Amino acid sequence: MGMTISTSNFYQTTTDQLNTVQSSLTNIESQLASGTQNTKPSDDPNKAALILNIKSQIDRQTGYQDTITTVSSRLQTQDTALQNVSTLLSQFNQLAVQAASATVSPTDRKTIAQQMTQLKAQIVSDANTQDGSGNYVFAGGRSNQPAYTTDSNGNVTYQGDQNTMQVSVGDSLKITMNTPGTTAFTNVVRSDSKGGQTGVAFFQSLNDLIGAVNSSDTTNIQRGIGELTTLSQGVNNALANVGSNESLATNQSSVLNEATLRLNTTLSSVQDLNYTQAITKMNQDQLALQAAQSAFAQITKNSLFNYING
Repeated sequence: MGMTISTSNFYQTTTDQLNTVQSSLTNIESQLASGTQNTKPSDDPNKAALILNIKSQIDRQTGYQDTITTVSSRLQTQDTALQNVSTLLSQFNQLAVQAASATVSPTDRKTIAQQMTQLKAQIVSDANTQDGSGNYVFAGGRSNQPAYTTDSNGNVTYQGDQNTMQVSVGDSLKITMNTPGTTAFTNVVRSDSKGGQTGVAFFQSLNDLIGAVNSSDTTNIQRGIGELTTLSQGVNNALANVGSNESLATNQSSVLNEATLRLNTTLSSVQDLNYTQAITKMNQDQLALQAAQSAFAQITKNSLFNYING
């Protein structure tokens, strides 16, 4: 009876040992296959929660980086357009100064006026610049339609609005991604003979100067040259603001890259498997499994022998 109980206990102990070693070996094989310490959340609930938190932070940083890519592209588009306009206004001014000269004939001024009209058309084209997604970058919140329209008489009208769009590129940082036309192409203040002041739109000022050159109105040519300084300053101010936002986007991208690198390093230390240790453990478990299987086979053999001869 005592031998039976002893044999039964040993049988159960050996069976339990087999199951334990087999379970450990299976777990290690799963770890090696996945490359992670925990193959399922139940392995270590606290560590699983930490891993989810880190991954969530990484996803958030990646989202911000994607936004920065979009913003930077749009800011670059504005930058290029405003630089073009600045250059065109400089050429416009050179022609106006030439037309103001007393040595230039009325016929030559008409030719100069035609050249200025062409420059104005190029400026309107730049003011209607679209980004890679087809958005009109100077139309404010109405980016699905051209910022400016030109009628048959050459009058240019702004049909955008003054709305700016800010997007999050960090947990507590936003960047303005657009420049309304009224910010880039500013009005000028014009005084009349009675001392009154009137706001004149950007393109209306250009039209008035073209008209003055075409009609050899030297007084208003000089007025237009003075207004060109104000128009150019407005464009350059907008260009500086866009450049500032571009720098901010670049700097924030570097911050996000560094944060993502740190988070990935932390995730690796928490999640990734130490292959050397795992393989060593697997070899140990395989030896233990072989020993347990041998012992199990021996006790089974002895039990069968005793039964046959009992």
